Parts: sequence; structure tokens; C-alpha cells
Amino acid sequence: MGTLARIAAGTSDDALLRSADVVLKERKKLILVLRETPFNKIHLRNMEQALDAGAMIMPACPHFYNHPQSVEDVVDTVVARILDHIGIENELSHRWSMAEGGHGRGEDH
Repeated sequence: MGTLARIAAGTSDDALLRSADVVLKERKKLILVLRETPFNKIHLRNMEQALDAGAMIMPACPHFYNHPQSVEDVVDTVVARILDHIGIENELSHRWSMAEGGHGRGEDH
């Protein structure tokens, strides 16, 4: 949440923060994967500021539709979603098809 706060405030005092600042400045895709919960009001305000600046907020919320068998399987559901959003094809998570009862959008369900 500290990194989120510094990105939302536009602070660029190290390489990571400067990179995030440049990505937002250049209107490229910046995905912030947040793992801390619960959120307080300050966290939500910082998320809103980052969203307003062009970032995408993705809490690290795994899904359990595919009945993961290990911690690695659970982590893979989050990683697959992130890779999907940045356009990197992957086989980390099974995709449902219309024939399987999915919504036909190529998403995990």
C-alpha cells in the first residue's frame, strides 16, 4: 500500500516509482496488483487517484472455479489474469468455452 500511495502521489524517488510514473505519463498500461486487505479509506482514495491517472487496479484475488490442488495452482489463477490483461497468452488457467457453459468472452470463470 505504501508503493500505491507513492504512485498515486506521483513520487518518483526510486527506479520502480519512476517507471510507474513514466508508464502513466506515456499512457501505457500499468497494472497494480494489490495483496493487502482489508482496505481502509486511505487505500481506497489512493486506488482512485491511481485509476484517475490511468492505472488498472487488480487485487490479488484468486478464483477457485478450477478446483486448484496446490498453492501454486491458486497463485496461477491470479498470474493468468494479469498476463491476460497485458496481452500475454498463457496456459496457466483453464478457459471455459461456450460449450462448457461459459460466457464466450475467453475469461476464466
